[in-house]
Amino acid sequence: MRITRLGGAAALAAMLGTAATGQVATFERFSYDGRAQERVTPTRTEYRNPILSGYYPDPSVTRVGDDYYLVNSSFAHFPGLPVFRSKDLVNWVQIGNAIDRPGQLDFTGRRVSQAVFAPDISYHAGTFYIVNTCVECGGNFVITARDPAGPWSQPIWLPFEGIDPSIHWEGDRAYIVNNRAPDEPPRYDGHRAIWVQEYDWRAGKMVGESTQLINGGVDLATRPVWIEGPHLLKKDGWYYLTAAEGGTGDNHSQVVFRSKALRGPFVSYTGNPILTQRDLPADRAHPVTSAGHAKLVQTQNGDWWATFLATRPYADGLYNIGRETFLLPVTWKDGWPHILPRGKPIPYVAPRPKLPAGPVPTLPTSGDFGYVDDFGGDRLAMPWIGIRTPKQPFYRVANGALALQPGARFGDLNGVPSFVGRRQQHHVATVSTVMRYMPGRDGARAGLAAVQNDRSLLLFGVTRHAGKPVVALWTRDGADTDTLVASAPIDPAQPVTLTLRADGGTMAFDYAVGGAAAKTLRTGVDVRFLSTTRATGFVGTVIGPFDEPGL
Repeated sequence: MRITRLGGAAALAAMLGTAATGQVATFERFSYDGRAQERVTPTRTEYRNPILSGYYPDPSVTRVGDDYYLVNSSFAHFPGLPVFRSKDLVNWVQIGNAIDRPGQLDFTGRRVSQAVFAPDISYHAGTFYIVNTCVECGGNFVITARDPAGPWSQPIWLPFEGIDPSIHWEGDRAYIVNNRAPDEPPRYDGHRAIWVQEYDWRAGKMVGESTQLINGGVDLATRPVWIEGPHLLKKDGWYYLTAAEGGTGDNHSQVVFRSKALRGPFVSYTGNPILTQRDLPADRAHPVTSAGHAKLVQTQNGDWWATFLATRPYADGLYNIGRETFLLPVTWKDGWPHILPRGKPIPYVAPRPKLPAGPVPTLPTSGDFGYVDDFGGDRLAMPWIGIRTPKQPFYRVANGALALQPGARFGDLNGVPSFVGRRQQHHVATVSTVMRYMPGRDGARAGLAAVQNDRSLLLFGVTRHAGKPVVALWTRDGADTDTLVASAPIDPAQPVTLTLRADGGTMAFDYAVGGAAAKTLRTGVDVRFLSTTRATGFVGTVIGPFDEPGL
């Protein structure tokens, strides 16, 4: 027999060991509705870019039979490394998180844009491999799974310096390429190199010598920066090495080299870069920028495609939703791959791959869409993420509600905030929740948080001030403390509905108590501090329920 929502909230609070009238916050509904700023309508034979909207950067794709698998960076969010599956490279369904147990990796002390990024997924002899880097929390590692949905293994740590490893399989042998320091003193900031070394996948260790393949990038004399995200592939007797160059901002690009031997020498393509948007006018309408970090995949029909990251700024290079996953066809000419001609903008709509159409996912990942999570079942859906690795549970899902017990405050790098959220996937979005919360002390607060990182966020919720409950909005703009923007008296004895309305670089904030009409607390709030450009780092805004203790 299903208990009532109020009963469910009380039961959840009791299970967390705190009275329902204490500081446990319960959330009975979370809704999201998003719309892209660019207005395009694909036909039945077309697909829409990006294929994964919002904070899904550094895509790595592989094919196994007729199925495609993709993994993205997740940095210090937990669970991490989301894994997707598709039949047609267009419709994607998340099937797991490769980092889903606290014992796999410890993100304690890590800022949001540290930890795991630039994963590579591959498959060999019945086993899936993800090779990755955990920045400042262990270095490079490999995890494996027989089923890409998981569970994935404990990390096998690798003894080399650098970032962005990927595995190249050749017969029954494996080789790892990655970004490392050059074999000379760096000549400038951002001077890096690409190396290769054999990986004994049976023993789980590196063997043999390391060989430097690329020093600096396409032309060392031009001081190229941040050669990274390398991938090796073999085609028609040639080894091709593709990599990103130019950093992850507007100068980002994808370049390619080739050699007759796996260890080189590799020669740069005279037509490099094979993908970039840096040469286009900055004032173009609805720009796609920062394109790069591509990986090529061949379909079962012999066609080639590339997944890559790019961004969709709403103005002046600002984007709150993070770097996203795009898809474009790859053509081969004179023995070289081509993704997009120089000076051509990345299309929002393009012809679909010549593959059987995959099932339309229940939860779309591209275009305009919305969803409602009423917290059915006993666990959160796969897209929900928090910040850093939890050492103990801080939430429970049951009886149609999510209960949060107060955790560390935002900004405590050695703690885990009591916060779970979903990626903001559109610049124009409405996010709402229904909550029950009675703050037990002054300063205790719960509600909705929009978090870019520990120093750039906003909090909208119920708190107690001078012994009286209020609804309040705070912002944190590259700081360690909050600024109170607005507040209003409230009676939280009834359910409270909180709503954020985002439109590019501004937000509006509404609240309602019980069945009363909604009131607006504040409109036109400047939230450009939630942009990756302003906040710095590599992630996008994540929005969801939080519960903080009083000071």
